[in-house]
Amino acid sequence: MRSFTYERANSPAEAAAAVVRTDGAKFIAGGTNLLDLMKLEIETPTHLIDVNGLSLDKIEATPDGGLRIGALVRNTDLAADERVRSDYGLLSRALLAGASGQLRNKATTAGNLLQRTRCPYFYDTNQPCNKRQPGSGCSAIGGFSRQHAVIGVSDACIATHPSDMAVAMRALDATVETVKPGGTTRAIPIADFHLLPDETPHVETSLEAGELITAVTLPAPVGGRHIYRKVRDRASYAFALISIAAVVQRDGNGRVAVGGVAHKPWRNEAAESQLPTGAQATVRQLLEGARPTHENAFKVKLVERTLAAVLTEAKG
Repeated sequence: MRSFTYERANSPAEAAAAVVRTDGAKFIAGGTNLLDLMKLEIETPTHLIDVNGLSLDKIEATPDGGLRIGALVRNTDLAADERVRSDYGLLSRALLAGASGQLRNKATTAGNLLQRTRCPYFYDTNQPCNKRQPGSGCSAIGGFSRQHAVIGVSDACIATHPSDMAVAMRALDATVETVKPGGTTRAIPIADFHLLPDETPHVETSLEAGELITAVTLPAPVGGRHIYRKVRDRASYAFALISIAAVVQRDGNGRVAVGGVAHKPWRNEAAESQLPTGAQATVRQLLEGARPTHENAFKVKLVERTLAAVLTEAKG
């Protein structure tokens, strides 16, 4: 790990200003992803701004009946919150499907959204990777691609986003709240937060330089069955081959977001109109335009079969 300097921020605006004031600076909270990347010299920050003392660890009701989740709420606490378990069960289930208990005790809400890909070529600094070194090429294209994306891909990158929580947040129509270095704030719909790779796969979110996540808000809860189904190579502590986050109503209508298939949590609201007719029609529209490789083409059928199982479960 390369040497770096360190400071503790006293306010969100101060933290955001500190990041743009120091070249190569980054925020750190739980550090469950960043510290690993620093050890491998994939991330090489010159300065770390510790945001753990910013009192962003509360879960509070909003005036419209939703929840405001502070950026520093730990994954364990979020999954265990009674309001989340009763009204946003999809989110609680997704969190419990991800990582180990020890990691969930440290990992934060904001950090979970900002996880970087687990593509093995991204982690191997001997291999070209446009995410790690823009313009160097993508070793996954033409390489071993079983775990990689099948839709929303580009000629520059076929990596997937690893978060379980983000898939549930996408299905629940969450909003990401931020503060900029100048102290101004904004709200980013989760649909617009994560970006597709295009020609700049190293630009993974719509955050601007120095912008700090302060909270994630959920709208008033929607009824129906909340189901999170994760398919992986082993029973625990593994990232998803594919995952399904679904909220299904009694009449068969609902919402569905998919993980493990794209550079971001994948949802196509137009395809959800097909849910009452079944998984096959839904997935046909949901994954329209998919560009799988020979090694991961099975993911398209796996999404269909998993969604069919979810819809069957939702019917009781």
